[in-house]
Amino acid sequence: MGKPTWRTALSDRIPGGRDGRRMLTVTFVDRIGSGLWGATATLYFTYAAGLSTAEIGVLLAASGSVGIAGPPLGGLLADRVPLRPLLIIVQLVRAVASLALLTTTDLGLLLAITSVGSLGDRAASVLTKLYATRVAGPERVRYQAISRTAMNVGWAVGGLAAAAALTGGTVTVYRWLLIGDALSFLASALFTLGCAEPPSAARIAAKSTSAPGEPTASAPDDTAPDESAPGKTTAPNPWRDRRYLTYTAGEAVLFLDDSVFKVGLPLWAVTATSAPHQLVPLLLVLNNVLVVLFQVPFARFGATPHTARTSLWPLAGAFLLGGAALAASTVGAPWLAAVTLVLAATAFTVAEMLHATISWELSVVLAPPTAQGAYLGVHGLAQAVQRSAGPLAVTAAIAAGPLGWLGLGAGLAAMCGAQHHLVRDRGDGALSVAPVTVSEH
Repeated sequence: MGKPTWRTALSDRIPGGRDGRRMLTVTFVDRIGSGLWGATATLYFTYAAGLSTAEIGVLLAASGSVGIAGPPLGGLLADRVPLRPLLIIVQLVRAVASLALLTTTDLGLLLAITSVGSLGDRAASVLTKLYATRVAGPERVRYQAISRTAMNVGWAVGGLAAAAALTGGTVTVYRWLLIGDALSFLASALFTLGCAEPPSAARIAAKSTSAPGEPTASAPDDTAPDESAPGKTTAPNPWRDRRYLTYTAGEAVLFLDDSVFKVGLPLWAVTATSAPHQLVPLLLVLNNVLVVLFQVPFARFGATPHTARTSLWPLAGAFLLGGAALAASTVGAPWLAAVTLVLAATAFTVAEMLHATISWELSVVLAPPTAQGAYLGVHGLAQAVQRSAGPLAVTAAIAAGPLGWLGLGAGLAAMCGAQHHLVRDRGDGALSVAPVTVSEH
């Protein structure tokens, strides 16, 4: 046998085999399109569609609210139908929605189209996570870290391409960038065609219980027979699992680091500190570079369920440090303001990487295997809700001044403690929540 090449060695380090590598390509291509559109969406609606600032605000807020239904809907379907074709359909829906924006400037039609696109975006996110969870198995946290690296590189490529294209500054350029976004979804669908269907515990259990004369699949640890139907098991329902819903609500709070970077840091830097305005884009670049460099090493903080739960404490420390640094950035000379803003950006980036690792592991391990899609779909609500409510929370912190940032940091740290208490450690390295049975709820 020949000596393994560097390419073979790199492939061996990516969990999930060939399908895992192909899904990374899907993620990378998808995020290039998102980078193209994310950098120009407001400009497109302003100059190409002719909407006012107020109309754009209504459009984005309303479509974002509709998109909240995407994760639970996608997760629920993924437990009932094959995942690969479902993901392909969602990618095609996103492509059609993007191209449809080119056909009208009517606010009502644009609202309907962007709402469909938002549903597709949020559903695709949870479906991609579910696919990775199924193909990567026990190495899912490492895969998630590699996937986040691919996402950030894709975003950077798309953003740089958009920045270069925008030097033209014409309406035609905005339209071509939107077409590029649509083409990225089409390409993602084509790459997904080359992936195999991953195993699904929910569908295997459904087949085994529905086939006459065949042995019935045993119920997992966190399900119990339905007392009203002897001999049958009922799939756990996340909407009746109060503890998992509480965990998801806490996750919505911990995902606030996204709004801190997109809304809080830029506004605070230019309105409340003496730091040069040129520092703002550099803080976002710093965030991107740190994630690309360190997200994979940070996978060790979620290597096991017990480690993920324990890592909530350093996550709390990162949130506290970030809030304190932002509060201190209003004091002193411009150079001191710049240093504290860089420290805050670094702390919140560390929090982002830690939470991404912890959240991925805990959301999967707390979900019963036979209802994994439904549970992860509900967990996807955390990010969806944060994207709608997060900017309000961050702007409220800005309005409150330095004490607002101290309060936000302390609140996020307290939520880490609450999550640590909520997710139980049985003492053997395994985690549990309250058992999910039909008779209990």
